[in-house]
Amino acid sequence: MQIDAVTMEQNKLLQDYLRGENTILQRFDYNPNDKGIWLERLKDIQKVDYQRGQLVEVLTKLHKKWDQDDLVLANIQRLNDANSVVVIGGQQAGLLTGPLYTIHKIISIIVFARQQEEILKVPVIPVFWIAGEDHDFAEINHIFLPNQNEMKKYPLWQSDHEKKSVSSIEINYEALDEWLDRLFVELTETAYSKPLYNQLKSIAKDSVTYVDFFAKLTNQLFAQQGLVLIDSGDPEVRKIETTYFQQLIMKQPQISQGVNRTLQQVRQDGYLISVDADEDDGHLFYHKNGKRVLLEKVAKDHWQDKHKTCEFTTEELLEIAREQPGNLSNNVVTRPVMQECLFPTLAFFAGPGELAYWSILKPAFHAIGYKMPPVIPRLSFTIIDRTIEKKIAKHHLEFEQLLSSGATNAKLTWLAGQCEPPLIPLITEVKRAIDQAHQPLRHLANEMDADLGEMAEKNLIYLYQQIDFLQKAMEKRLSDKHKRTLDEFDRVELVVHPNNGLQERCWNIVSFLNQYGSDWLTKLMKENYQFGQGHYIVKL
Repeated sequence: MQIDAVTMEQNKLLQDYLRGENTILQRFDYNPNDKGIWLERLKDIQKVDYQRGQLVEVLTKLHKKWDQDDLVLANIQRLNDANSVVVIGGQQAGLLTGPLYTIHKIISIIVFARQQEEILKVPVIPVFWIAGEDHDFAEINHIFLPNQNEMKKYPLWQSDHEKKSVSSIEINYEALDEWLDRLFVELTETAYSKPLYNQLKSIAKDSVTYVDFFAKLTNQLFAQQGLVLIDSGDPEVRKIETTYFQQLIMKQPQISQGVNRTLQQVRQDGYLISVDADEDDGHLFYHKNGKRVLLEKVAKDHWQDKHKTCEFTTEELLEIAREQPGNLSNNVVTRPVMQECLFPTLAFFAGPGELAYWSILKPAFHAIGYKMPPVIPRLSFTIIDRTIEKKIAKHHLEFEQLLSSGATNAKLTWLAGQCEPPLIPLITEVKRAIDQAHQPLRHLANEMDADLGEMAEKNLIYLYQQIDFLQKAMEKRLSDKHKRTLDEFDRVELVVHPNNGLQERCWNIVSFLNQYGSDWLTKLMKENYQFGQGHYIVKL
């Protein structure tokens, strides 16, 4: 396996963040480019009291449910050490771990935790936050697999989940079993297919919810890495959060007003933020009859959801936080704050979208007396095999160009070069000649009668259409003649830039596990990467 770093275009906010532009860095408490940042962060963590004992107890229970890994259990116990810290990041519980960026984030967390423990000489524990409290099942109920020269979506059909947290959605075993069968019919059979199929079937059978399915698979993929998982939707986790929910309720005005104000400022600075945050947002969900409803604070002492199915005074909501914390959960604004309340966070790993909305959260952290932890952009990989590598070299394609815009333009340029004289310029010249030759006829027709003039204009258009028809026929013949080579460009596009985006946003790890086993994943985690330095091409 060979790993090469390449430069890749980034969105403006991420680019400015990595460059250290103060316009965006002022929205964070730490500058990731500052070499002294980690010692500073350690000192700041030591000023905060964390519920380490309760957290250790809950995490241990969770992992015993998800299959014990001695190294993980040992890492959980290390959280009792007052000097220990965590490196953390999270994602939804996607089927078969979801898009590859989830795997990339986990690798980032594991590698960075290992690096920092060697440097800082304190326990640094990798933690992955499973966003089990999220309720948008449609975002996680599918994967994409390559099908000829396109990516095909394979959804899991299970309908009894509306507005439920994923942590509470029990597996429909018949639907999941049929779905896995359907996937493996589509995958090319290799020496790894049957063991992988049996592994996934066994994990599914042994899981109760889709979070369990995610957690058990993740535990097996990253065995012996000491990766600690937490389900944000677990009732035992909520019990630890009761005090923090109360703080979020009491500090709602400062949180909502501060985040709203910062959002407007960041947008005025020219950055794209996809999250909306109004001053009356409660930034908390209430769970009613198993469904999540988002709360607003519409008056000084009055909370409700937008449909007014739930209404509370502040004191009633505080009572719920004290006695029934399982009926509350966080939204995109308060989840990062709750994460900081639970864990002594050395660093948080974010994708490009997360980095954008974290840029507006500083007031939320400060409202309850915390500093925002250092935010580090996660690693990003594109995985190719030797066949794709040879195709890229054969056609003199550049990875930087492929990552930003794919292989389509290069394919069209190559195809145009296979015709002499070149077809497109020839068609343009013919149309120009027809226009010139036809001009006197149009002029005469128009002088004879306005209707004839209109007919002459339509006649020209008809001639153009006939030329276009001939052009398409010639292009089709040319494409058929060079189909094999054009398919090579399409295959490169499918692997490197599927659906007009990065591989990590579309491909799922099961395709690579089926083709190459899992040794490559272990090797990826043994490397030492330069964080924030670009994108990596992994050649299997």
